[in-house]
Parts: sequence; structure tokens; C-alpha cells
Amino acid sequence: MARKLLLEHAQLEGISTYEVYRKNGGYRAVEKALKTMSPDAVVEEVKKSGLRGRGGAGFPTGMKWSFLAKPEGVPRYLVCNADESEPGTFKDRYLMEKIPHLLIEGMITASYALGANTSYIYIRGEYSWILFILEKAISEAYAAGWLGKNILGSGYDLDLYVNIGAGAYICGEETALLESLEGKRGNPRIKPPFPAIKGLWQSPTVVNNVETIAAVVPIINEGGDEYAKIGTGKSTGTKLISASGNINKPGVYEIEMSISVEEFLYSDEWCGGIKNGKKLKACVPGGSSVPILPHFLVCKTANGENRMMTYESLSDGGFATGSMLGSGGFIVYDEDQCIVRNTWNFSRFYAHESCGQCSPCREGTSWMEKVLHRMENGQGKMSDIDLLTDVAKNMEGNTICPLGDAAAWPVNAAIRHFREEFEWHVKEPKLCLERNYGLVHEPVANTIAV
Repeated sequence: MARKLLLEHAQLEGISTYEVYRKNGGYRAVEKALKTMSPDAVVEEVKKSGLRGRGGAGFPTGMKWSFLAKPEGVPRYLVCNADESEPGTFKDRYLMEKIPHLLIEGMITASYALGANTSYIYIRGEYSWILFILEKAISEAYAAGWLGKNILGSGYDLDLYVNIGAGAYICGEETALLESLEGKRGNPRIKPPFPAIKGLWQSPTVVNNVETIAAVVPIINEGGDEYAKIGTGKSTGTKLISASGNINKPGVYEIEMSISVEEFLYSDEWCGGIKNGKKLKACVPGGSSVPILPHFLVCKTANGENRMMTYESLSDGGFATGSMLGSGGFIVYDEDQCIVRNTWNFSRFYAHESCGQCSPCREGTSWMEKVLHRMENGQGKMSDIDLLTDVAKNMEGNTICPLGDAAAWPVNAAIRHFREEFEWHVKEPKLCLERNYGLVHEPVANTIAV
């Protein structure tokens, strides 16, 4: 059995309550940090651990913390990004629902390290029931003396609040999240300045993902060096993976980042193989915004090496032959799945969720959705394939925030690896409709002019 640092007690009855969490070693990290460590020492342990941001970007957490400005007389803030809106990703939801005190303990420890006396958990609107779970756990932590004034007699004060969003995907981008937290429309800010300099209410702010903050607890308990021994290379520790799609055992898994993709996909301990004995067609390893991998690149890199469940291995070869670990939304497709339909589904999402602030994203996501829609519904033209590539190219790297990239990468990768399937949709519209919808009538009239 793989080692578990975050989900070890997830199935323990009553673990969501303070009493059970405390009896099973809860809040030891806070005790250790406040009683025996300086804030800088906590930051150093996180640096030693090699922990990388678990929200998608994979930026070194300790380094991010060290960038935080510390001007005299100006408050600092820690904000937990619990706006888990990436399609295919649901691991933060699981962690908050099952073990809310783990996140709270991580928030207290990280806030102490950063010198923040007020911190926030920003949770997505669709997770409304988790709001009550978190607020109950926070009330328990206040009652037990882990939050509030002079925690453990250390002289350190911390207030922790939960703020619920309105269901906007764009608020998963850290500056849009801060705008929303301030009560404004959730539009991303132009950077620089970065949140570490001017974040929440123009004060120095660190924004970290739920899993990232929770991982601080085992790092402080066991030491950064011990944490770094787990995993491989620059991918240290454990990682929560949301596994879904055509697999026998969908769910949330905590893996050591030293196992192969093949082992994760086919082992009975994890996904248990492809459902109904079907063949693997493709996989999106890190949530909807990362490039899709065809079956022959899922378990092996372009060089024929075993692809590992690590940041480095999944991106091996760049987007031409690799993808990204991203947020860990591991979506598997069997041989019967339609890649064009899947790509259209993703594009619908990004077109709906674009904030509209910059033209390449506002116009590009909308047009990609429209072109893919007509292609999927028997109206496509061969020129549409290159048109999609061109639109994606004009979006990538040309928007204020990464949503434009997130919308462009899946389309580019799908066409790169499955161009014949896109062409088949154009050449055989009747067969396409029959396969995907059970329809045998003529394709509907083309109503979209490009």
C-alpha cells in the first residue's frame, strides 16, 4: 500500500470533528510551529520539502512564500483557493468534506509562517454544503483555542473566514479570486504587480490551493527533508488525483509521485484498468485545460520510457508529445469515445466561463465552440480544422490570464493527435451523427457562417 500523508484517516468515523481529528494527531504541526519554530524556520522547512503548488501550476511553494513583501505597518494575508472549478478535478472537495480540520491546521501553520493575522478560504459557489462543514470546523478550532487571540500563549493572533464565490471558473485565477473576495467582479488583474506585493486590498498576499496548504501539516510534522524523500526528482511528496472516465474504479487517490502512469491506470490499488474490457484511446492527465494524450503516449514517453505520475515526466517532450500533471484531474477515454465531441464539450465550458475582459479569449473561445459544434453536428468543413488551429494559436499567450491558454491547449492537442477523427466528422457526417446520437437523418442545415 502506498503511503498516505493527507488521506490516512479519511475513512475514519467522525474524522471531520475536532475531537476525533485531535485524538489522531491533529494540530501537532501548529504546536510544533508556534512553540519551537520561528516563522522563517517554517518557510525553510517548506522549501526543503520541495512542495510544489497542487492547484495546477506546480510552482515551488516555499519560493512563492519567500517572495511575500513585508513592509512595516502593512497587513499580510493568506488566501486559500478552494474554487476547484477545473472539469475533471474534485480532490479538494473530497479533502474539505472528509477532513476539514486538516485544511484549517494547514491554514494556521502557513499563516504563522507568513505573518498573516487574517486569512481566508475562498470556496466555489457549487460547494455550498461544504461551507457549513468548514464553518463548523472553524468554530470548533476557535473553541479549542487554535484560532483567535494569543494562540497557545505564543502571542500570535489569527482570524480565519470562509467566503463563498458565485460559481465563476475565472475566480480560480488568483487575481480574479482576490477581486471577488474584495466584493468586485471577478476579472483577472494585469500582472505585475503580483499578489505577493499588492494582493488583497493592495496588501502582500499569498494564494495557495487547498491541497498545497494541507500538505504543510505533514511537512512540519515530519520535516521537509523527510517529505522530500517521497517521490522523485522535482516532484516530491504525495499527490491527490481525481480519477474519472472509463475506468473500473473512479475516485480520489493519494499517490506517491514515484509510480508510473501505467501502474496508476491498471493496478487494482488505483484505477483498476479500462471499464468493460475496452481498449484505452486517450487520457487527459491533469484536468480539462491540459493537452490530451493518445493511447500510445499515455504510458510511454516519445522516447519509449515509462511515463511517470510526475510534473516532469507528464510534460516530457513538451506539448508535441507530452501534457501536464496540472490539477490532477485524470480523465480516461476508451475506444468508443469521440474526441471531437469531448473537445467541443470542453470548448463549451471555456466559452461560457470566459470573463470577456480581453478580445482573444472572449472571441476565440466563442468561435471555437461554434465551429466544433457544427462539426460535431454534421455541418463541418475541412477548412474548419485549420481554422480551429489558427484561432487557438491567436489565443495562446495573448490573454491577461491563463484561461485563453487553457481553452487553446485541448483543441490544439486534439487536432495534433486525432486529426483523422476530425476529418472523418467532415467526410462522414451521417455516420458521425449515427455513432454519437443514434441519428440517421440528414445533417441539419449549416447556420454558422465563418
